[in-house]
Amino acid sequence: MLFGRRVFIAATVLAALAMSTVTAEAQDRRVTIINDTGYTIVEFYGSNEGSDSWEEDILGTDVVPTGTTVNINFDDGSGYCMFDFKAVFSDGDVLERRGVDVCTTSTYTYQ
Repeated sequence: MLFGRRVFIAATVLAALAMSTVTAEAQDRRVTIINDTGYTIVEFYGSNEGSDSWEEDILGTDVVPTGTTVNINFDDGSGYCMFDFKAVFSDGDVLERRGVDVCTTSTYTYQ
């Protein structure tokens, strides 16, 4: 009887872990970036915390003028929710923000 209980408990724990993994992978990782700075965002980078580099500029040839927004999908296939942001502005300022949870954050405002 004790063996049966252990098997049941182990199966329950494994099922819960599998469900939490699926839930994390199914998270919406789209974030609306709002630019309320008075300057244009000319480059934007978002890298998961497990990355060693910023990779490429997400905006490419686009920019985000002050008073406007851009929607970015941070789903890079890694399953990560924690991302670092880097915005480069037309006046040369660079703002970095570490540890943004893109699974629970739907908007991020630069002011």
